[in-house]
Amino acid sequence: MITGEIKNKIDQIWDTFHVSGITNPITVLEQMTYIFFMKMLDDKQLQEEDMARDFETSIKNPTFLAGQNWFNPVTKQNVPYDSMRWSVFRHTGPENMLQMVRQNVFEFIKTIGTGEESAYSRYMQSATFLISDARTLTKVVDGVDALDMNNRDAMGDVYEYILGKMAASGTNGQFRTPRHIIRMIVDMMQPTPDDFICDPAMGSAGFLVEAVKYIKEHHERALYTAESVKHIKSSLINGYDTDPTMLRIGAMNIFYKDFLNPNRV
Repeated sequence: MITGEIKNKIDQIWDTFHVSGITNPITVLEQMTYIFFMKMLDDKQLQEEDMARDFETSIKNPTFLAGQNWFNPVTKQNVPYDSMRWSVFRHTGPENMLQMVRQNVFEFIKTIGTGEESAYSRYMQSATFLISDARTLTKVVDGVDALDMNNRDAMGDVYEYILGKMAASGTNGQFRTPRHIIRMIVDMMQPTPDDFICDPAMGSAGFLVEAVKYIKEHHERALYTAESVKHIKSSLINGYDTDPTMLRIGAMNIFYKDFLNPNRV
């Protein structure tokens, strides 16, 4: 359950967007999700690096390649991967951070997973980063940094609260299904690794994520079968939404949960 303290932090981030002139609720959610995504990618790799050090191994398929550069297709320049990590750029000062995030980090997250055509890459192509003020970005980054982004259940609560704020605004026609209702429905359906799961109005993809979470918890052996893993990561979940913004939000949510190439109807 989301606490009053977390709600206050989300409200402060929300108000920061409004003060900067970004007032459309779904646009606020989209821009917040981009910032969440930037932090979660680095947090995830930091956890993997800690584990690799403990077991004296190396991490597989890191997002940020140590000591290497990423070629920015927009600026035509090489950018060190390490400089695009949340734990690095947030300490570079407001103006430098704004330049790094707008020109490089945002362009980088748009290209993740584009080695092959995927729903994520298709919907991120038209994404736009709207924060243009260094002071606004600093306040948003500081606010997001204060949130617990490593707890996926907590992040689900955060999304539920934000979607609730959108519903309360009376615009966009967004409807949120409470997470305990999502869990109940998934428990009743009892999805298996052999199924094909479709949500024709997926929104932020809460149902799809919960369905795969159920499968991982109740069919653990399937995670060790190459064929099952391929199905889970590429064709198990299928979703659609009429709103391109929600498609991008859902795609990022699913991508972060390790489903690299989910389908969209």
